[in-house]
Amino acid sequence: MTEISKTEFEVLEAIWQGHPASAQQIIERLNETKPWHEKTVKTLLNRMVKKEAINFEKVQRSYFYSPLFARDEYTFKESKSLIERMFSGRLSPLVSHFVKSDELTKDDISELKELINQWEKDNG
Repeated sequence: MTEISKTEFEVLEAIWQGHPASAQQIIERLNETKPWHEKTVKTLLNRMVKKEAINFEKVQRSYFYSPLFARDEYTFKESKSLIERMFSGRLSPLVSHFVKSDELTKDDISELKELINQWEKDNG
């Protein structure tokens, strides 16, 4: 899986919303949150094709783009990379950081407890 810039990720998010998608559909999705220039989006699409993050199919005079990997795959890879870089590959210091900075909500804590309980049942 290739490295994706923050801007390219925003384009990928628009593609993940529904694909295959035309450049015009992608531009419309992106413009729901902030203004994007058509030329910028098309440049990013071409760059991402070269990076093998997306592919395209030409239908008549239009190009339709699809991702070459799922959002879940990308999220897992990026999360793992962050934990490796920032926390020496250990997850507990990351969670500890959020606990100490009061960033976790009661719902977050409940979800974490449920995940740990389920893991213990499955692996106990």
